[in-house]
Amino acid sequence: MSGAGTPLPSEADVEEEAPPEDEAARIMRGEPEPEPEPEEAAPLPARPARPPPPAFKVSTFLYVFLGLLGLWMLIDMPARNSIACGLGTVNSSTCPAGTHAWGLYWLIGFNSNYLLLTMALAGALEMLITSLAYNYTTDWIKQAKVQKWSSAFRKVQMAAIRSGKKDRIAALKPHQERLTRLSSEVSIAQFKGMAITYFLLILVYTWVGVTIAGANAVQQTVALGGGSTINLMHNIGPVPWWFIIFSLYTVPFSLVFRRLLKHYSLRRYREKEGPSSPPALKAAGGAV
Repeated sequence: MSGAGTPLPSEADVEEEAPPEDEAARIMRGEPEPEPEPEEAAPLPARPARPPPPAFKVSTFLYVFLGLLGLWMLIDMPARNSIACGLGTVNSSTCPAGTHAWGLYWLIGFNSNYLLLTMALAGALEMLITSLAYNYTTDWIKQAKVQKWSSAFRKVQMAAIRSGKKDRIAALKPHQERLTRLSSEVSIAQFKGMAITYFLLILVYTWVGVTIAGANAVQQTVALGGGSTINLMHNIGPVPWWFIIFSLYTVPFSLVFRRLLKHYSLRRYREKEGPSSPPALKAAGGAV
């Protein structure tokens, strides 16, 4: 008899509670190993979206084209003279036949009778155009901010180095990376302006030389005062006189025009936005 209160297990309960078959018995009977249930394949990670191709910019094409054209003109003298003659000049053996007194020669050539005045006006016109192009490609506001922030950053960096605390020096790294990136952006913008400036310098200098070469000996001779005269086509060392005099015209014009345009841009920004402060460097333990 069984113990009181303990019911005997039924057949169904015995079948449910039966332990799983031994692995050795299955092998002795020669039964194949049961195939494992297939696992669900893990989903493949989504591919990162491909960044869109950079949009075509006419300004970038123009910068590259003028830069390459200026390099070609510098290397190929006949091509340089032909392009300069297209601005208009006469009586020059370096220009193609049929060149007429039009364009720039008609405007400031004065029939080659006042070559010094022609060079002065050509230098002013050249520097005005190049200064406008340089002002267009240069962000004076960003350049001024970078200079101001760099000066403030150097003070805090030197203080952190003198303190000898590694955490203060490490806290300056994000600010240094940011300043480096902004400085590179300013430098790239300056190179864009140089492409236009480089082309115009070669073009106008060549036009002045071709125009003076087309004048006669009397027109090429200018008085220096005290009874002394020089011929603009004669050389002083390896450089002709006209090149030196024309450079003396262009340098001050360039400085004046660029300074005026820069001052105008910064003044407009200050009136609109007000003074700006450098980025906070409190994480480095210093104040600007």
